[in-house]
Amino acid sequence: MTPDTSYTDPIQAMLAQQNFFVLDGALATELERRGANLKDALWSAKLLIEQPDLISAVHFDYFMAGADVATTASYQATFEAFEKRGYSRADAAMLMRRSIELAIEARDQFWANPANRIGRQKPLVAASVGPYGAMLADGSEYRGHYGVARQALMDFHRPRMAVLAEAGADLLACETIPCLDEAMAIAELLPDFGSISAWISFSCKDGEHNSQGERLADCVAALDAVPQIAAIGINCTAPEWIPSLVEQARQHTAKPIVVYPNSGEHYDATSKEWHGVSNAQDFAQQAMRWSQRGARLVGGCCRTGPEDIRAVRQAAIRAGVLSSVA
Repeated sequence: MTPDTSYTDPIQAMLAQQNFFVLDGALATELERRGANLKDALWSAKLLIEQPDLISAVHFDYFMAGADVATTASYQATFEAFEKRGYSRADAAMLMRRSIELAIEARDQFWANPANRIGRQKPLVAASVGPYGAMLADGSEYRGHYGVARQALMDFHRPRMAVLAEAGADLLACETIPCLDEAMAIAELLPDFGSISAWISFSCKDGEHNSQGERLADCVAALDAVPQIAAIGINCTAPEWIPSLVEQARQHTAKPIVVYPNSGEHYDATSKEWHGVSNAQDFAQQAMRWSQRGARLVGGCCRTGPEDIRAVRQAAIRAGVLSSVA
């Protein structure tokens, strides 16, 4: 792949002003907590059609809680999934762009109030790029082993990434990636989309391996030289595995480490329900331990909410890794 030195890196721009970057929390499970029925192959993207105002409200509440970024409702928004619902490619692209517009509108509403700017940088909008497994809607993003060639993965990701990259987001959030091959497919595509940068975060099954069973350290090392990848890390993984994973990632890249684990519960892709016991009760305290190990972008994934993000920001201020004054 030909290096592109003209890309923009909003993460580094923000980290130049503050040492710690607060991500948002879950979108889909927060929408469910507010009454949305997402037992559907489209998951949160279903509400781009049915209840876009609820998506905006969640984004706004995360900004109010202290998030420096909104991750859009495009994780499961794919041409294939919308086509199964009878939507044309043009309509599907419009809905993908709408996911970014909703986040931007919520960000602009938040930023319009001068009181909200105290101690803050203007938040970013990250366009969520879910994995191939999310389109399958069978939990494959937590298993990997797609049995699909890299070229097929590139063919799947290319058209959606093209729409999202041109729709006004500050960067792409390529998340819950279960295997290195898919991460490399995304990395190979990035130069096709101009100057936009991305973070890539893997789903992991333990303290050493991604969901497919490859060493996270090897994945990070393979991605380290890609200039348009602005951060590398882990998401939708049990909190207990994060300290070890962050330490391994830190040894293989100088890029910022991004982490946003789930609550520690387990997802049943058949019933589309979460089971087990949360181990995120002291989420903010755990976040500070991840920061001490080298994570600079920290938030939450499934089953975390605005109160968790508010607690993370407050803990970061108390710990001195984030200033309360701009």
